[in-house]
Amino acid sequence: MLIERKIRTDIERSLKEYPVVGIVGSRQTGKTTLAKQIKSGLKSRSIYLDLELPSDLNKLRDAEIYLSQYSDNLVIIDEIQCQPSLFPLIRALVDKNRKSGRFLILGSASPQLKRQAAESLAGRIIYHELTPFDLREVDYKKMRRLWLRGGYPKSFLTVSDEESMTWREAFIKTYLERDIPQLGIRIPAIQLRRFWTMIAHAQGQLWNASQMANNMGVSAPTVRHYLDILDDTFVVRQLQPYYANIKKRLIKSPKVYIRDTGLLHSLLGNSTLDALYGHPAVGSSWEGFVIEQIIGILPRGWRFFFYRSSSGAEIDLLLMNNKKAPIAVEIKYSLSPQAAKGFWSSYRDLHCRKGFIVYPGNETYPLEKNVFALPLKNITDIIK
Repeated sequence: MLIERKIRTDIERSLKEYPVVGIVGSRQTGKTTLAKQIKSGLKSRSIYLDLELPSDLNKLRDAEIYLSQYSDNLVIIDEIQCQPSLFPLIRALVDKNRKSGRFLILGSASPQLKRQAAESLAGRIIYHELTPFDLREVDYKKMRRLWLRGGYPKSFLTVSDEESMTWREAFIKTYLERDIPQLGIRIPAIQLRRFWTMIAHAQGQLWNASQMANNMGVSAPTVRHYLDILDDTFVVRQLQPYYANIKKRLIKSPKVYIRDTGLLHSLLGNSTLDALYGHPAVGSSWEGFVIEQIIGILPRGWRFFFYRSSSGAEIDLLLMNNKKAPIAVEIKYSLSPQAAKGFWSSYRDLHCRKGFIVYPGNETYPLEKNVFALPLKNITDIIK
């Protein structure tokens, strides 16, 4: 089953505007498949290199000579972090023949990829993140399957929840035992899995390095390092707090989420919807799921935060677009959603222009002036 990726149009547009386009994201999100679809749709010649294949690496023994012969073609380089020495060469080749659509580079390891590119390709590259499937890409009728299994293609498309769970367990094992060591990170797999599982049990909670460190029996800088690894490899999101210029003491720690709810449910041991519905984390799972869906539809340039005062007044997601007043989003797993008192006070304190309570129902209706109960299926209304 082939699912059209919404980001493809944006990438193809960028290839007409930038010399180098980067596709980043977690492993197994479909970057290679998407790149090959883009390649097949081109009218001009293009080449594809996978740097995990010895045969393709061998072609780049003298990379300058090899790549120079394709100055008029798109060169697609997969897993480019395996050969960081290519970045300065790509810069030189681009500067020698500055035109759009020279290189499409793919990578799963954002820290090294972005660091090398920032040093060598500043002003020459634009990035696009390919996430797991989102609701725009699958039938809304399959929303609960997407929530349970997550959006990794091989997890979502399996014939049964049991097979999906098996695939996700294998993904987590491979990630810990192969992918992380390949990045040069030397952490025992069992230690990082324990940390990842603890993050899952604290889904949507404020980051508390001291408590996490005590539970792990390591130092606070060590758990901070663990968190950054999971964030940099696209499996955890640190949602940053919003600092407003108002006379209130504000929380400054991020909230932490497992980005793909399929991985979250594997770490929690929930393999079926019935198990999920009865789990204490069902509300926080829904919250993380909705946050990822909303972030996925935001146009380039939008920023997102959460807001919480020291007294507990909170907004789950605050969306900012340039200098306009923010949009407040509250997330409720209920068919009769009601915002807490703290939402309303925060909404007024921040002079929000609109507010939405996103819930798993079917009808949009007003709760107050410019504040609406909004079904998840209608989330694009948030940015209209």
